Amino acid sequence: MKLLEMLQGIEYNVMQGEVNLEVSAVQYDSRKVNKGDLFVCIEGFNVDGHDYVESAIKNGAAVIICSKDVALNLKCAIVKVKDTREALAIIASNFYRKPSESIKLIGITGTNGKTTSTYMIKSILEHAGYNVGLIGTIANYIGDEKIKAERTTPESLELHELLYKMKERDVDYCVMEVSSHSLSLNRVYGLNFSQGIFTNLTQDHLDFHKNFENYYEAKLKLFKSAKNSIINIDDLYGKKMLQDIPQSSEKMTYSTEEGDIVAKNIVNHSRGAEFDLHCKGESIHIELSIPGRYNVYNALCSAGACLEEGIPLEKIKEGLEKVVVPGRCEIVTKEYNLGFDVIIDYAHTPDGLENILKTAREFTKGRLISVFGCGGDRDKTKRPIMGRIGSDLSDIAVITSDNPRTEDPMLILKDIVDGIEKDNYIVVENRKEAIKKSMEIAKDDDVIVVAGKGHEDYQILRDRVIHFDEREVIADIIKELF
Repeated sequence: MKLLEMLQGIEYNVMQGEVNLEVSAVQYDSRKVNKGDLFVCIEGFNVDGHDYVESAIKNGAAVIICSKDVALNLKCAIVKVKDTREALAIIASNFYRKPSESIKLIGITGTNGKTTSTYMIKSILEHAGYNVGLIGTIANYIGDEKIKAERTTPESLELHELLYKMKERDVDYCVMEVSSHSLSLNRVYGLNFSQGIFTNLTQDHLDFHKNFENYYEAKLKLFKSAKNSIINIDDLYGKKMLQDIPQSSEKMTYSTEEGDIVAKNIVNHSRGAEFDLHCKGESIHIELSIPGRYNVYNALCSAGACLEEGIPLEKIKEGLEKVVVPGRCEIVTKEYNLGFDVIIDYAHTPDGLENILKTAREFTKGRLISVFGCGGDRDKTKRPIMGRIGSDLSDIAVITSDNPRTEDPMLILKDIVDGIEKDNYIVVENRKEAIKKSMEIAKDDDVIVVAGKGHEDYQILRDRVIHFDEREVIADIIKELF
């Protein structure tokens, strides 16, 4: 593609060279640059692409897109823009022939509920006969094809490549988790969403955003490019967002009390949750196969988005009742007769941990045992909060490692324990041994909640990433103990 075509929609200054040249590919990692490629200098968490211009040119870059002054080099064109992240998003869209314009986008943002809601919407739309793509935490999907996800929301270059592949496969809808990081870093810049969903806002990612106001403002960005906004008004920040969303976006509210779409007569049990869904004078009874009041909220926002897309209530009911979400309140001991149940869940925030433990408490006849930790190199302020929540809401809390990354695991555990006021916890640093300990002490009618990793099949240690699938770990422990 010609560089001139790729720069359409961007204000730029040509510092060197000319724009009527052919470009082979787009890169933002200098190590991936080949002859004839365009290299965009973006600033990351730890490195600045401007420091790798020479490396990119050495590897054959024909064009450098920068926002800072770089040394002029006669071997390539140099184009200066105001914001290279915004430029990367537009260039990627142009390079892949604007694939998002051929697909309806549904974006979901919020601290918790994004993953489950994307799976619910995908299920509803597929039962209504549509070809659906999904971009999110667990994996990316083009119809039934599963593609490994490197991050919740891909960098704009990979995002538009995915959308291009979806377009090639005649995908009608793409349901996307839109993280606060991606909004702050302009990964979804320039995309227009048919539906934007806000689930909730609780403490997370303050290591990146620094304060709650920045976190909120990042989430708000999604709704500035959404045709319709679906907002949880039972959430404090949802009420605020309802006032702050631009007038250009239509608004639908959801709630368990009053709103455009409401859940009533909620019943939560060990194998799921059921409720009556009311919207626009109509109602229908829904029986979810995953328990939890918070999953009722996920069902409401999913139903709301699909109703706005013209999907009938009967198809919404069908899609919701048949959805399966890996690692979200997943009972992994159904096939065993242990006398107790083990649930794995991705909950890794204070609110997420509180939700899963309160949900499990509702159907626990015996003791509730929790196994959880906190990730290293992430928001440290939530550690004592999660320690207190885990201890207060469990009969026994087993504190263990999550993904310690470069931090000393024992120091992370100390931060967690600092928030605990009760004497109902034990510390077992090794995660497998911690899960084993919880199962050794479990009695009939107890429920064990192993929180933090859910669908993940790995653990990130200081010097390596190891395979760690909790379904397999628990199956191995059962063979050993029972």
